[in-house]
Amino acid sequence: MDRRAFLKTGAVSLSAFPHHMFAAGKAKHANDIVELGPRKVKLSRLAMGTGTNGSGGSSNQTRKLGLNGMADLFKAAYDNGVIFWDSADQYGTHPHLKEALKRIPREKVVILSKTHANTEAEMKADLDRFRREIGTDYIDILLLHYMIDKNWNERKRGAMNYITEAQSKGVVKTKGVSCHTLDALKTSLAEPWVEVDLARINPAGVAMDADPSTVLGVLKQFKAAGKGVIGMKILGAGKLRNKADEALQFALAQDCVDCFTIGSESIAEFTDLTKKITAASTRA
Repeated sequence: MDRRAFLKTGAVSLSAFPHHMFAAGKAKHANDIVELGPRKVKLSRLAMGTGTNGSGGSSNQTRKLGLNGMADLFKAAYDNGVIFWDSADQYGTHPHLKEALKRIPREKVVILSKTHANTEAEMKADLDRFRREIGTDYIDILLLHYMIDKNWNERKRGAMNYITEAQSKGVVKTKGVSCHTLDALKTSLAEPWVEVDLARINPAGVAMDADPSTVLGVLKQFKAAGKGVIGMKILGAGKLRNKADEALQFALAQDCVDCFTIGSESIAEFTDLTKKITAASTRA
């Protein structure tokens, strides 16, 4: 099976994954520094996810690790060159980032957060609160969270306008959305306001907006338009842990995916993940 045929199958089974078709000539690493989107935000290839399963103000990471445990994890990542932190109001992880910032200079890390705000007033309240909770004057990447409807850009216009104003003042560095349907993803592509998209991508089509081939077709258009792409659900929200090598190699081989977020629940798991990323990138 070749690469094109593999993608066309929808890749439900990874038992015949064609490693040689996705192998890179040069190893890629979790701590490689890449530039994201038109603002060229410099960050690590791997983001430290904090909400593999997060909702209602908590996540598996916060429940298992607590404030100090997550701060330890962030510090270990930072010491290994992974400087990109992925958080969200929905995960309740802002205080955990604040704890970690007691040990790490703010300007040395890139912080992403996500909001459910619709109006300008809601967005102002969220952005002020987010900065207090994290202990920072600015957010590097701010995303509208969990877009599912085709006309999300009409419904969210007030929040979008406020983020644009905040960006002009340096309070937000770059902006965008996270998408959870193909219609929302296509609107994100067409919407000039969007600079960065957080998109679900893995070779098995687990927890994705469409089959891998369809999603990659849209993401390639994102890159052609000069927008940044952050991959998520690389391991299918944990369902592809037993196929991590295949899933990681698939993500690493996509030129339209600048970087990706994966949540670890221990320093040992993080260390293992960084080794798997390097090994998977060149496996033939």
